[in-house]
Amino acid sequence: MSAVAADGPAVALLQPRPVPTLELAAAADPRAFHASMPGYAPTALRTAPATAAALGVAEVVVKDESARLGLPSFKVLGASWAVYRALLARLGAGFDEIPTFAALRDAVAVLRPLSLAAATDGNHGRAVAHMAALLGLGAAIYVPENTVSARIEAIESEGATVTVVGGGYDDAIARSAQDASERCLVISDTSWEGYEEVPAWVIEGYGTVFAEIGEQLGDRAAPDAVAVPIGVGALAAAVVRHYWSAPASVRAATARPQIVGVEPTSAACVLESVAAGEIVTLDHPQNSIMAGLNCATPSLVAWPVVSRGIDAYVAVPDARVPEAMRLLAADGIVAGETGAGGLAGMLALASEPQMTETRRALGLGPESRVLLLCTEGATDPEAYERLTATA
Repeated sequence: MSAVAADGPAVALLQPRPVPTLELAAAADPRAFHASMPGYAPTALRTAPATAAALGVAEVVVKDESARLGLPSFKVLGASWAVYRALLARLGAGFDEIPTFAALRDAVAVLRPLSLAAATDGNHGRAVAHMAALLGLGAAIYVPENTVSARIEAIESEGATVTVVGGGYDDAIARSAQDASERCLVISDTSWEGYEEVPAWVIEGYGTVFAEIGEQLGDRAAPDAVAVPIGVGALAAAVVRHYWSAPASVRAATARPQIVGVEPTSAACVLESVAAGEIVTLDHPQNSIMAGLNCATPSLVAWPVVSRGIDAYVAVPDARVPEAMRLLAADGIVAGETGAGGLAGMLALASEPQMTETRRALGLGPESRVLLLCTEGATDPEAYERLTATA
């Protein structure tokens, strides 16, 4: 039996088994490569007093990824790092031989004609297409049939060919995988049996977000809770990797934040999989307005991390999203539907009676400090205006 009704109320699942330690292999550091890309600058870490008041906590800080390297989403960090590493592998070169974006752009000349392919609900595909354009490569991007025209047009604006695939995100993934060849590199942010290296690089690429947060927090204490939208689990895996990666002795001295993973009720593939104790594929349509989270199957490489390192899994209906978007707007933050997903989950935790046990277990209260990850800006401007409009 499903743990979540696809059109039902918010649901929470506490980590079903104790995980005293989670040992993670060291990941490569993508920050230097990202810093070499044109237009790089750390995104803002903003305070959000209206949001804090709504949650009943002492402070909320928001990592605002609504503008990153010329795109309206954090996704370019994972896509660029994965493209870099995939091209290094194709060239048979190491980091020291091709250390910067400019060096990579020069080095790929010998590989042309070469294309990149990806499946997407919008932001990842646009990021892959953007990288292809910067490097003088072709791009073929596959999107599910319910992708809105604004996101398709944004991908096409990067010079990519966009193909609408019948079905959902998993169907677009399957189609993109068919393009793999000597002349085409598939750059996916999810993984399947036999295709695990590139999605692991995507997760590594998101590490730049947390390197910046650490610098921006400075001497301030780490947050008590971090809310992250899940999707296939790549960003959530990066969150877990960052906050669990300190040595056990350090973790004992400095409390690790509670990690809250948020999904739509119609696309709660990670929550359902955790409840089942194994990866499951949802058998109903994923049709949330949080389009970037419309995933039916967790990523194979993210699963070992997100199934053990997240403290609470929360699934929320779309009805929670406009309130979250409006609250962030009141704090000067433009958040698209997916970008507001983490806050939507925290609002459910703060106010819904069925969340009382979870809220208590997480220790959330008036002294708490919360970190939100706003993962995208207004990627569908018409929907943003409609959803944030007040009556």
